[in-house]
Amino acid sequence: MRLRQRLAQRFTTLFRETIRLTDYIDTSAAEKSIRSNIYFRGPNAWILAIATIIASVGLNVNSIPVIIGAMLISPLMGPIFGVGLGLGINDMQLIKSSGKNLLVMVSISLVASFVYFLITPLNLTNPSELLARTNPTIYDVLIALFGGFAGILEQCRKEKGTVFAGVAIATALMPPLCTAGFGLASGNFGYFLGAAYLFVINCIFIMLATYISVKYFGFREVTFADALAQRRTRTFSTALIILFIVPSIWSAVTFIRQNNFEGNATTFAEQCKVYGRTILYDYKIDHADGSVISLFFSGDPLSEQTRRDLLAQAAEYGIKEEQVLINEYSTTAQDNNVELVKSIYDRMDTEVSRRDAEISRLRQQLAASEKEELPYVQLAREIMGIYPSVKDVVLARGATVSADSLYAAPCLSVVVHRDSVFTPAEMSQLSEWLRVRLATDREVVILQR
Repeated sequence: MRLRQRLAQRFTTLFRETIRLTDYIDTSAAEKSIRSNIYFRGPNAWILAIATIIASVGLNVNSIPVIIGAMLISPLMGPIFGVGLGLGINDMQLIKSSGKNLLVMVSISLVASFVYFLITPLNLTNPSELLARTNPTIYDVLIALFGGFAGILEQCRKEKGTVFAGVAIATALMPPLCTAGFGLASGNFGYFLGAAYLFVINCIFIMLATYISVKYFGFREVTFADALAQRRTRTFSTALIILFIVPSIWSAVTFIRQNNFEGNATTFAEQCKVYGRTILYDYKIDHADGSVISLFFSGDPLSEQTRRDLLAQAAEYGIKEEQVLINEYSTTAQDNNVELVKSIYDRMDTEVSRRDAEISRLRQQLAASEKEELPYVQLAREIMGIYPSVKDVVLARGATVSADSLYAAPCLSVVVHRDSVFTPAEMSQLSEWLRVRLATDREVVILQR
């Protein structure tokens, strides 16, 4: 019993020492660092504009590495941390300065991306990276919140690390701004509003994480000589915090509900593929006016009993009757046939295009492989023609690896079966002949047996 108590005590002590932050935190240095990084003047403004252009190019060509590089370059986090710090220490001046610079930051990014997408000659045939920045999910909320915690913890840490690079990539503040600029340039306000909403969500949750951390670490609050000014500042800060927290909770709850609905709706749709001579050929999930799933059937018309069974099955997944929209394309109706065939052909074209791209890729690989293929039989006969005493030849492509090199050098291996031994001159001649014959600069390794 005593042994268990000692082990439990040791484990508890080890756990506390592992998670304790007191010895590693410097709030004064963190506050100074945050205050110095909220301004967008001179080089910072130009760096932000350049990073925005780079991110816009990455979104334009669907290049994830380019987008990541732009996020590492851009100095976006400063004003956001500044607002969170100002709320935590009741510093009205810091809140105003950070808010103003946040607006400057957003303006620079929007103008830069707007101009780029307005003049770029590149067309977006499959803007998957842009679309990913127009539909916020619960994952974006969690990433922004915990990314904010990681960022402010890095600010407070005495020994700085490389956390900011990861936070900049994870929270992804730059791509939504670029997508919003694309929406303005193309006149697609759906893109603009969705991307702007994602950016605002990220900012709010990073600010919220900063505020909570500032309070937890016990940053020194601003003191006021005037009690009335202190009360006003506290009241304003409290109102602003409530203004942040209430929409944040609402957004988080909404995203959770939408995420749960999508999971249930997808599972439900996968379970109702065929009803007699009627098939479910497509379904769509939409959250524009409440969460709904639209089912698209083709074949014989659904009977009332089948419809009731379908809705009952949806109810088992927590989907209400009014959340299920049934669209039928009966094979007996001429007009519906036209729409059905068009829809099916559209889906087939997409699938065919995908498979054509895959076939093209495989053909390129096959052509490259065939180009590398050796004419083994012909080469063996030619060698035996040049050297009649050769009984058989083995040829193979390979690589030579030396102990003092990290890389493997490609080579051509030739194993020759001959009664008499090749002289150095003959081996050199055969090696040179093979390189000329195959038009290659590979090393030729000749072995005898």
